[in-house]
Amino acid sequence: MARQFTNIAFTDGVKEAQHRYGSRSIYENFLKRGVSEDILTAKETDFIAAQDSFYMGTVSSNGWPYVQFRGGPKGFLRVLDEKTLGFVDFKGNLQYLSVGNLSENDRVFLFLMDYPNRRRLKIWGRAQVIDDNPELMEQLADTDYYAEREKVILIKVEAFDWNCPQHIPIRYSETEVNEMMAPLTARIQELESKLAELSH
Repeated sequence: MARQFTNIAFTDGVKEAQHRYGSRSIYENFLKRGVSEDILTAKETDFIAAQDSFYMGTVSSNGWPYVQFRGGPKGFLRVLDEKTLGFVDFKGNLQYLSVGNLSENDRVFLFLMDYPNRRRLKIWGRAQVIDDNPELMEQLADTDYYAEREKVILIKVEAFDWNCPQHIPIRYSETEVNEMMAPLTARIQELESKLAELSH
């Protein structure tokens, strides 16, 4: 079934580009199946819970887009229900470009990357910045994370789309590399201990 994101993303300019480059017929067939509201399922929830970062796009009152990197402990972006995301916003460089943009235009776009598995999830939504709800902040916070909490951002999901793995490079974080290397590291340490015993 077609997704709500087509209503948002496929503007007249986008459709014209699809015609020009030969892909419009694919999406027209896609849309004939009907348009449905996007609901976050277990697939999206599990994917989001596994991420430790995402990119968030907003638009200023002068029409310029701004994309900001958001990072934190794994799972800091939470799925609160099938249409709502939330996260604690940590104190950063004090420019407040995203927050300022959201005060004038609540539209927001999230881009979540899974480099090891070559997957990406795009989310369109409307964001609300909340400064005065300590209970909600406590609910969303990771108490083991060192960063200073400043506010909460809630996002009502309007649409989402999964992208194909084409052109996504495979990359691993330091933690992921250490996890993969752990058996080999343990074996090396074991052999070094045996060698040390033999040398005495």
